[in-house]
Amino acid sequence: MLDLRRRDFALLLSGAVAWPLAARAQQPGKLPTIGFLGGGTPTGQRTWVAAFVQRLRELGWIEGRTVTIEYRWGEGRAERFTEIAAELVRLKVDVILAGGTEAAVAAKHATSVIPIVFPSAGDPIGSRLVASLARPGGNVTGLSNLGSDLAAKRLGLLREVLPGFRRLAVMANAAYSGGVTEMLEIDAAARTLGLEIVAFPIRRVEEIAPSFDALKGRAEALYVVGDPLANTHRLRINTFALAARLPTMHSQREYVEAGGLMSYGANFPDLNRRAADYVDKILRGAKPADIPVEQPTKFDLVVNLITAQALGLEVPPSLLGRADEVIE
Repeated sequence: MLDLRRRDFALLLSGAVAWPLAARAQQPGKLPTIGFLGGGTPTGQRTWVAAFVQRLRELGWIEGRTVTIEYRWGEGRAERFTEIAAELVRLKVDVILAGGTEAAVAAKHATSVIPIVFPSAGDPIGSRLVASLARPGGNVTGLSNLGSDLAAKRLGLLREVLPGFRRLAVMANAAYSGGVTEMLEIDAAARTLGLEIVAFPIRRVEEIAPSFDALKGRAEALYVVGDPLANTHRLRINTFALAARLPTMHSQREYVEAGGLMSYGANFPDLNRRAADYVDKILRGAKPADIPVEQPTKFDLVVNLITAQALGLEVPPSLLGRADEVIE
């Protein structure tokens, strides 16, 4: 009788270990936890968070009831990503959502065990987040935003608004690994279009104003390589650009809502919504190594006519007709 009880107890224990996280989520005090490592600020990325949380709800993960989300914000500072990633590992979260290339790299350095999902990364292979898009390997997977592959398209759009321009300033965070790949793409596209590139590197917010001072008279337009630092301070960047009479090209609509001239790129709320599907699969037992990295399916062209008028520019009707959104 004693041996039978021992055997039943052993079977009970083995069954408990095999329960998926989704089943354990029903036990009080045993909610699975998502560590949310945001690259920017809660205000700056509220639409991204809303898209992620809404999709989780649709999949049955209701914050505070069936799942816990620990939010942490890097505020565009790379050194914060390392600190936050280490904190989330100490909290023993079940999965980390790492908002952007640098955040995902920091999370990968912090743990090789906890699953990591990135909702957007410009070059997942080049930044060594994954071994390949089809077979990520390791504990990291997510979605690519195709950041570098769109550079030629953006320069072509700028040329439509500024047919005769020849000198292009490119602002990029020198500490952003995804920016290296995008800069190569920009250089190649610029050579094809006969453009001269004026490098505009920054590493922290304090360098933005002095860089614009140094740029005076040297460029006719500004291309901003998107990253958490630039995104966090997009209003400051566009204010200086407008004062310098520089039309701007960006990767995300949020920059244009903050006074930029144009943006063309992946729809980031949609990427964050799709990232929730990755988190759902992992919480239900899937391994990141087996979930392929996907590409964007929605791209937005956004034009700010208020900014165009302030700069004395006329945006061609043909371009406006192709825009997904016109701010006026």
